[in-house]
Amino acid sequence: MKSLSFLNREFDAFPSPELALTDPNGLLAIGGDLRPDRLLTAYYNGIFPWFNADDPILWWSPDPRAVFVLGQVHISTSLRKHFKKQPWRITINHAFTDVMAGCAQPRSKQSGTWITHEIQMAYRELHHNGHAHSIEVWQGERLIGGLYGLAIGQVFCGESMFHRQTNASKAAMAALQQHLLKMGFKLIDAQVMNPHLESLGAQAIKRADFMALLAKLRDKDVNPEAWVPREVNLEL
Repeated sequence: MKSLSFLNREFDAFPSPELALTDPNGLLAIGGDLRPDRLLTAYYNGIFPWFNADDPILWWSPDPRAVFVLGQVHISTSLRKHFKKQPWRITINHAFTDVMAGCAQPRSKQSGTWITHEIQMAYRELHHNGHAHSIEVWQGERLIGGLYGLAIGQVFCGESMFHRQTNASKAAMAALQQHLLKMGFKLIDAQVMNPHLESLGAQAIKRADFMALLAKLRDKDVNPEAWVPREVNLEL
């Protein structure tokens, strides 16, 4: 039976994702807090927070789930040619706070953002603790795009991306895939499908299939040097 759970600020266990509502799709629980241990437990169990500034904390596990199988992120020939012409630099974990701020800027036709101050504070703490990471795209010293997310075993849980120049977020995604493949990751969790993710090669899979993949990969090791800050070359 589908049901909605209410969490308090004690560390309640999350309910099974299979109990999430179908309308709205994937809403599982309300309340709790954004402490690092609760957030890590959520992602470990296929759950993530997503709420607007005036809402209580909402926890989700939608069905279907959007994922990228590493090696299947689609970078078109025209995009590859475009990237080769750009004097962009790409870095890892050089400007996590700035990437989050870029992702938090409202998109066109949007009046607000779900990446609230509370969310930014929580994920900055996860970054400080070595769990959340960013990819940055630079033109000179100007940050023009990037993305951020969490590493859970061999799964990268993507949270958001942004661009200030055309295709800069796609360059970040291409760099992320390249880096994750080298470091031993297997999957990117993209959470909820949208046309942009679909154009990049995301697949919509059943929640049960995603949970089975997560269970296999979340305790697996990757290269221990995976998230040492560095500059990377985009290999096209």
